[in-house]
Amino acid sequence: MTRYKFFDIFQENPDGSLSPKRAINVNGISFGPGVSFGQGVSFGGVDFHRFKYSDIAAEEQNGVLVIKGFYKQQ
Repeated sequence: MTRYKFFDIFQENPDGSLSPKRAINVNGISFGPGVSFGQGVSFGGVDFHRFKYSDIAAEEQNGVLVIKGFYKQQ
């Protein structure tokens, strides 16, 4: 398991939405660059806006970053 900074995996767009910088998978749902989502939108049951400043626990699997969880903000 590797610890990533949130903004190493996601970018915040000018309209406030988030987009992954690379292919990711969370709870069996895969998506990647070109997908953007606003606050309150869940992928795989996760509203990533709630974790915007948290670190992410993930592991690489076949070129996809599988998100396993989030570290508490300090």
